[in-house]
Amino acid sequence: MIEILKTVKKKLVSKYLKVDNSKRKKFKPRFKARIRKNKQILTKNLDNFFDWIKGAELIELKKCNTEEDPVRPELDNVFRRSYGRKIYGVQYGGEIHAVMCFAYTNQIPKSVEELDKFSHDAFLQSAQRDQNVGQIAIAYTVWSKKKGGGKLIVKEVFKKIKKSNHLNRLVTLSPLTKMATKFHSKNGAKLLQVNESTQNFEYKVM
Repeated sequence: MIEILKTVKKKLVSKYLKVDNSKRKKFKPRFKARIRKNKQILTKNLDNFFDWIKGAELIELKKCNTEEDPVRPELDNVFRRSYGRKIYGVQYGGEIHAVMCFAYTNQIPKSVEELDKFSHDAFLQSAQRDQNVGQIAIAYTVWSKKKGGGKLIVKEVFKKIKKSNHLNRLVTLSPLTKMATKFHSKNGAKLLQVNESTQNFEYKVM
């Protein structure tokens, strides 16, 4: 917050210095008032931001609005809930502000078709053993409707996987876009491989 205020003040000072000397006395009270106003607005916005971050919780969803999905809107809720797949959301104030969808596999998929096949196979294998589906959590889409939501849901999902008894890897099936690369790299993931139409990032769990 201090750094933000310093940046705002620096811009205002720069503007103030460009004003002719004859006008500075008249401009000075307005300059100070504007700094105070900007400080109050920033403080309020940051307080609101941290309030929602602290109060948010990760919950499993039965469905999501697939039209909001910027990555794979063509995948319906039946797909997202079949063969052990899950939908998680970050909830605050009774509203969902971020969503992440997962499939659980024993192999890293390079396409949605492989994601479907691998999660299906892992589900059938688990039914014959311990009911724990797969060892790898594949995040194949994520979106946020509130600032900070994307980063928060990655953090909360990361904690959930670390507590799991059977999951040992968190890997993405991401589109080949700069936005996806920037998002996952910024949140600490490492590029695992680039495929024909997708890319895989991995978040270090162990």
